[in-house]
Amino acid sequence: MKYVKLGKSDVQVSEIVHGCLELGGGPWEPVADDYNMELLAMALQNGVTTFDTAEMYGDGHSEEVVGKALAGKRDQCVIATKVLKKNLMPDDVRKAAEASLRRLNTSYVDLYYIHWPNDDIPIGKTIGEFNKLKEEGLIKAIGVSNFSVAQLKDAMNYGVIDAIQVEYNLFYRDIENELLPFCQENSISVLSYNSIAKGILSGAFHLYGAFLNPVDFRNAKPLFQTDSLIKERPLILLLEEIAKKKNTTISQIAIRWLLYQPGMASTIVGTQNKKHFMDNFQAGKIVLSEAEREEISILSHKVIQSL
Repeated sequence: MKYVKLGKSDVQVSEIVHGCLELGGGPWEPVADDYNMELLAMALQNGVTTFDTAEMYGDGHSEEVVGKALAGKRDQCVIATKVLKKNLMPDDVRKAAEASLRRLNTSYVDLYYIHWPNDDIPIGKTIGEFNKLKEEGLIKAIGVSNFSVAQLKDAMNYGVIDAIQVEYNLFYRDIENELLPFCQENSISVLSYNSIAKGILSGAFHLYGAFLNPVDFRNAKPLFQTDSLIKERPLILLLEEIAKKKNTTISQIAIRWLLYQPGMASTIVGTQNKKHFMDNFQAGKIVLSEAEREEISILSHKVIQSL
């Protein structure tokens, strides 16, 4: 596992980050907390030191699971969490941060994000309170999530932004136009979420007969519609061809491609399946040639244009 310095901070994050959205429950099929805690311990044992959660994931339940799973191992791991869009006034930021710390059973958070921008609350007030939390040692680095370049520039007027978390995968590449180059120029680490597009980039739904439960929330997602599955298939077949040559999985190739992109620090990959975790966390070990990366990139663009 490789580790990357987060922005201008002293925080080191693993290039594969364990996403903890599903641990909170919500639309995902429920899995016992004890199982998820075992999975988090297994992640840490295998070099995945960084765990990404938020106060909104299961109304704080994800944070509680992370806190219990990593109890006694705090010095070995990096914890990132996020404050809700509605809680961006200074007093609310403070209350939210303190509540997250209690649920996480820790005295500090390594990376604290604004989860979504809120145009009704001046960003200077929010970042001002983040700066105070940082000065007090309650957080080590400041991040934003789902911000445009303009919103990011505005936030940077009030404090040091070390990281941004955005959606990025082979079926969604909007950040390449402006955001990735800007972050690279300004030493802001980029971490991708939805890195395998809610599982569609596993190839399971195109090649291996997987199907969604009728009540699965992904049934409403465009990428899972029948016509989209047909259009996506050429890219999945290319990823399968490359994966077979390297004796690996389609998911690993999709994750590894992200890590090759200029300006990328880490990919966030969430799962409640130990086998899937053992597959995904090894993606960083794969070597893709420049020709392979280019072939994937070109076909990805063509598929995106067709969707």
